[in-house]
This record gives sequence, structure tokens and C-alpha cells, in this order.
Amino acid sequence: MMKCYDCSEENKVNEAVGICIVCGKGLCLEHVKQVELPMKGGYPLPHLTLKKDLPRMMCRECIDSTLADEFCV
Repeated sequence: MMKCYDCSEENKVNEAVGICIVCGKGLCLEHVKQVELPMKGGYPLPHLTLKKDLPRMMCRECIDSTLADEFCV
């Protein structure tokens, strides 16, 4: 089984329940964060926006680094 990367840095051992979509770290329930990202279509439907945001799993470090007003999915 995959272990949580952040826990291993804290000398703990926990099973990973998700993987960060940005950096690929395995994360336990304590360290994983589910974010709802609005998804916009690209070619051939550049103005299409999905009716429902898609849930994504991310680590706190990647959330802090990427989710800002300028960030576009």
C-alpha cells in the first residue's frame, strides 16, 4: 500500500487515500484536501463551462502555490 508522503516527513506512518493532481504525492485523510475546480472546455468548445465543478485532490502545498485569482484551469 502507498503511504502518505507528508506523514513520512513527520516520521509517522499512514496509508494514502488520495494523490495530489499537481505533484503526485500520496496523501492520507489528514493531509489531502478536496477542492472543487471550475472546468472550462478547450478546443473545439472553448466557451463551454461544465455545469458542476469537478472534485480534485490536492496537497496543501500545491493549493497554496496554485490556487490564486490568476490561476486558470
